[in-house]
Amino acid sequence: MAGVSLLTGLNAALLRLGVWAPVSSSRLADLHGPAMTLGFMGTLISLERAQALRNPLAYLAPALLGAGSLALISGAPPLLGELLLLDGGLAFLAVAGALWLRAPLPLVAAQALGALFVPLAAAAILLADVAAALPLLVAFVVITIAAERAELAQLTMGARAVPTLLTLATVVALGAALAIALPAVGFRVLGLGCVAVAAWLIRDDVGRRMIRAAGFRRFNAAALLAGNVWLTIAGAVWVAVGQPTAQGHYDVTIHGVFLGFGVSMIMAHAPTIFPAVIGRALPYRVSMWLPLALLNIGMATRVSGALAGAGLLYRTGGTVTVLALLAFALTVVASAVRG
Repeated sequence: MAGVSLLTGLNAALLRLGVWAPVSSSRLADLHGPAMTLGFMGTLISLERAQALRNPLAYLAPALLGAGSLALISGAPPLLGELLLLDGGLAFLAVAGALWLRAPLPLVAAQALGALFVPLAAAAILLADVAAALPLLVAFVVITIAAERAELAQLTMGARAVPTLLTLATVVALGAALAIALPAVGFRVLGLGCVAVAAWLIRDDVGRRMIRAAGFRRFNAAALLAGNVWLTIAGAVWVAVGQPTAQGHYDVTIHGVFLGFGVSMIMAHAPTIFPAVIGRALPYRVSMWLPLALLNIGMATRVSGALAGAGLLYRTGGTVTVLALLAFALTVVASAVRG
């Protein structure tokens, strides 16, 4: 279901760019945000959390999120899809709560805070629209990934890692909440939180130290650093302009977080996290550099075009990012099959 959401989200991305897409539908174009965030990222992350809990009921979370995305994609009544997403978000939050009850640690509390924003975002989509949910989705992605990095790199990040994570996660959460009620203030606080998270990860995470290594460690480091650079750029724009009104600023912030940061981090974690999710080994391959390079080249081109108002450059960069995600999906499948 996450794969179908990904493909639909990419098709919708092409439609929104105004270029050729395999399936032409104005309805699909409107589903780009929910399909890519809750349908793809939400399903993937909740599946990984369900695996950690090892309770059959926990799999309701990814199943409901995936079903909600599929319902929206298939043309079912929008209310059905939105309610399924909300139910999936609540189930995901319940899984996060159960994990915290099993291990009431500050790190797990930060993970639960990130999960809280899934049902909140789903409720915002149900009661308002996707635009209202965007700061909540940003908080979900940024807090969840920051907590994942703190968990995976605890030994190298030191004793201050978790307290720093909790502080910065609180700033991001506060910014997301304020962005709903007081956008002029909230988006700046959210941006400040994003910049602070990126600066912390660049300073204390393994990226800077492993970039001179070889093989998977170098690939992992490059993806981590690239993701944090895009999060810095997105956050800096929010700090500078507050709630984006210009299309260029909007594109830099939203795609900087979800594509530049979120997808780069998914690529970085693929060989270590995906085996637990898909139940198969996923060895690192040199070919994994191709989608990472395409993603960042496409993002740089897209952002340049968006800020300069150069439509052709913008559409070209956007199309390259779609190709990057397709290449990543194919690389993952091929690597898993080869074992």
